Amino acid sequence: MVSSSHEAMHRIFQHDPGLFSRVSHFLGVDVPTPVKATVLPTDLTENSPVERRVDTLLRLETAEQGAFLLAVEAQGKKDPDKPASWAYYAAYLWTKYRLPTALLVVCQDHATARWAQQPVCSGPPQLPTLTLTPLVAGPHNMPVITDPEEARADLVLASLAAITHAADTVVNEIPKALSTALRDAPEDIADPIVEFTAQGLGNRPAKHLWRNLVAVDLSFYKSYISEEIRDEGRAEGRAEDILLVLEQRGLDVSDDVRSRITDCTDPELLRLWLMHAVTAPKAEEIFGDQ
Repeated sequence: MVSSSHEAMHRIFQHDPGLFSRVSHFLGVDVPTPVKATVLPTDLTENSPVERRVDTLLRLETAEQGAFLLAVEAQGKKDPDKPASWAYYAAYLWTKYRLPTALLVVCQDHATARWAQQPVCSGPPQLPTLTLTPLVAGPHNMPVITDPEEARADLVLASLAAITHAADTVVNEIPKALSTALRDAPEDIADPIVEFTAQGLGNRPAKHLWRNLVAVDLSFYKSYISEEIRDEGRAEGRAEDILLVLEQRGLDVSDDVRSRITDCTDPELLRLWLMHAVTAPKAEEIFGDQ
């Protein structure tokens, strides 16, 4: 099953195709800003039993270099079968569209990034018929954006920075800068950034920080995921309040009681338990007759 972070790592380039030219600066190449971009079908299947799909496929046009294709692949871990698939994608797309094809692999950990950027030759050593050299964006070369002004200057790049650094210790500073920058952004611009960042952080610890920041800093946004994030943030905060009240009153809080409180996502039920926590003689009695 495809994870949310996998989807965010490549779909963010569909949301803002010009992001590739801005990212290329950090990859050691200079790709002009496209004057036109088209999202193309991702199905590369031929009339054979094997189905092949690239994650995101864009047709970019630049004033300086004309048109080219950009295939974006989100890679969560090393996969020895992938280089052959990537070589197939590049060759097939070149054949089908008769356009130069670039491959960008987006990673979230250093080991996968090092593996992905290794050139791979399809021929024997003395006959390198086809050599695949992907561009790789990951924690090793994406910027660590900690200044809200820098994040405000390019919100999509700041979101990608948070996504690619999701497993790094530096990641916590990026969501803080991004949430501050989003306070002044129009809702239609901020909503996709909130969602890409939430999805891209996946199940990593930084997701809790992002959800709390959205709940507090971006409380005026109304998108589905923003509302879900805020509800989760409120629930987590209220659960912490209940435990704090019980502990301050000197009541013994068993593991079962603690788990029941922290696992609850119903704001109204948590509010009721918080009221009971003020007067209940035992921690177990905050649940009443439920």
